[in-house]
Amino acid sequence: YIIEEYIGKLGKKLFLLFCWLFCILVVAAFADVVAGTFNGFTTSDAGVVTKVAANGSVATTSMLFIVEAVALGFFLKKTKFNKWINTLVAILLLVAAIAIGMNFPMYVSLSVWHIIIFAYILIASVTPVWALLQPRDYLNSYLLIFMILGAIIGVFVANPSCNLEAFTGFAIPDANGNPQYLFPILFVTIACGAVSGFHSLVSSGTASKQIKNEKNMLPVSFGAMLMESMLAVLALIAVASFGKGEAAAQGLTTQPQIFAGAIANFLSVIGLPHSLVFTLINLAVSAFALTSLDSVARVGRLSFQEFWIDSDTDDDNMSP
Repeated sequence: YIIEEYIGKLGKKLFLLFCWLFCILVVAAFADVVAGTFNGFTTSDAGVVTKVAANGSVATTSMLFIVEAVALGFFLKKTKFNKWINTLVAILLLVAAIAIGMNFPMYVSLSVWHIIIFAYILIASVTPVWALLQPRDYLNSYLLIFMILGAIIGVFVANPSCNLEAFTGFAIPDANGNPQYLFPILFVTIACGAVSGFHSLVSSGTASKQIKNEKNMLPVSFGAMLMESMLAVLALIAVASFGKGEAAAQGLTTQPQIFAGAIANFLSVIGLPHSLVFTLINLAVSAFALTSLDSVARVGRLSFQEFWIDSDTDDDNMSP
């Protein structure tokens, strides 16, 4: 509406079209990341297919999160308990899902997970915020806080050395010898550590519907940017802790696996089981990506919906 007021209806239409196309790209990228963390099988160079227990546990736990989120949403809406009781219920649900997932991994192929994830976001994009998105974020927030605290403790305890090679050229070859260019990937890598356009869309599309007082938007939005900046630094330290080819030698091929493997290496210094920490960090990364996925799907749906609504139409036609 601000664009329409200052630039005109055409400017608004073009911006909404751009938002919709942008959301499609983000959905595709995040869906692939999530499906990769759920993929229950891996194939070696010799063609041998093996099960990945960590991914199977993450998949089971994440699916339970969705079911628990719906139940928690109705619980919070229909009851008026103290916030501490609500928090206790959320943490108990979180622990229960993790315990079940660790003991009953779900092994499903990558292609099937792509279908399941796209079916999920199709439903999530039209489901009321209070029924799925808000309680899911509520559950995942504790998991993400534990992940960040664990990563910080691991960095200070392990005091890892940074082994990244200096980037001295405009392009470097990947594992297959194909050039990877500095532009435009540089601006994508720092997007979540800055006030990026995607966060502005999420703030207007989802965060604004979950705030009790407009004054809370500054600590919520700016605080989130600070936390994401810290997470970006932790991710950089995690990646830099591996020497050239070291991550691949440990069987860590995807970005979430590399991050989880590094944090597990850090925390194993204080005696925590490597496999347990690796699974939990993988779960946290997957939860982070999945919540971003259903949020951007909702933003895309709102952009597409608003594209066809004239400025004279009543605001009540816009569903939450």
